[in-house]
Amino acid sequence: MKTDQPAASPTPAGADAGAEAESAPLRIDDDDRYGRLRLISWWRQERLAAARILVVGAGALGNEVLKNLALVGVGTTYVIDLDDVDTSNLSRSVLFRAGDSGSSKAEVAARRALELNPEIAIHPIHGDVITDLGLGLFADVDLVVGCLDNREARLWVNRQCWKVGTPWVDAGIQEIQGVVKVFVPPDSACYECAMTERDYQLLNLRYSCPLLKRDEILAGKVPTAPTIASMMAALEVQEALKILHGMPVAAGSALVFNGVANQFYATRLPRREDCLSHETYPEPTEAPLGHADSVAEVFELARRPHGDEPGLEGPLSLALERELVAALDCPRCGWHAAVNRPRTKVRQSEATCPNCREAARPEILSSVEEGSPHAAGALKDAGVPAYDIVRVDGAEGSRFFLLAGDRPAALRGRGLDLKYDGETGR
Repeated sequence: MKTDQPAASPTPAGADAGAEAESAPLRIDDDDRYGRLRLISWWRQERLAAARILVVGAGALGNEVLKNLALVGVGTTYVIDLDDVDTSNLSRSVLFRAGDSGSSKAEVAARRALELNPEIAIHPIHGDVITDLGLGLFADVDLVVGCLDNREARLWVNRQCWKVGTPWVDAGIQEIQGVVKVFVPPDSACYECAMTERDYQLLNLRYSCPLLKRDEILAGKVPTAPTIASMMAALEVQEALKILHGMPVAAGSALVFNGVANQFYATRLPRREDCLSHETYPEPTEAPLGHADSVAEVFELARRPHGDEPGLEGPLSLALERELVAALDCPRCGWHAAVNRPRTKVRQSEATCPNCREAARPEILSSVEEGSPHAAGALKDAGVPAYDIVRVDGAEGSRFFLLAGDRPAALRGRGLDLKYDGETGR
């Protein structure tokens, strides 16, 4: 059904728009899902349909972000979360139901968002953004929306976005207070630029003296309400829409809301020129390899010239963005256990000798050297996730390779390629 309505002026309020333009009838198709959105003067639905967004976190904020992205018709969304739904989520998460308890947050949220708009694609990933998500996906998306609840994950997302030049929007909530931050590489201030010594201290509290993650963190759950989650997520998506449409955004700034006083204020974040997050990668060479292939195969590829790029010479090493716990060794009785997992996935309780109960010492690697035992193993055994971008260092330079062999599976959300059937979203 179509209706005639007076056209709203596409110019900003106060601009001189002619009386003829103001009174001209506008044909509105009520059968068009996006008909009212198209009335916005700068709105380009085809741009949103072509957009790809990564949402990190599917809790209270993530639910609201996914809902809004679905409603406005963002074409492709990836959502990653490690946790499962529990009963406490039901008071703050619009996409979860009582029967979802124990199911993957990412998958449930994706299915429910797909019910809101069957025309889009949503790919859930049940995993850890630090250890399970390759840099290739950060490079492929148009922007990242952070819906996180800890500094460690925010810092990781920030560094990954800066490496590949992908803008990201972050939000944090507590009680009825909230903040939204916008970061646009490479020139704006970033998340780490604004970190304080206290922030770094709190990051270190997550780990024990041997640099392994503690089994229990003393800090309790952050108290939040669904109202503030809705507000901050709406602002995140609004900033994302502006970025997708090429509109100006306040990059390197924070918008803070005090829900008690009902006051907003904006603040500009300081940019630190020596910030560790400001490392950027050049365009990588696409390699016909995946993370199941060996480190040695990457070394072999790095020695070959590619176009104008010469092969590397001298001893080679593979840089590990995620430090690897190769083994645990007991200094008292000599007990040894191979581990081969990223440091963030090894708990302090695992580093206890089963024979004498002495604290074991972790062997932590930040690189794999050519000719070493680990070079013969698979990239995944060195903690490299699927569809990652890896760096190989040689005597006189470095080369970067995208593990393009992983692309088909990675871009389907680990095989959870949802299709809407009108009932279950499967």
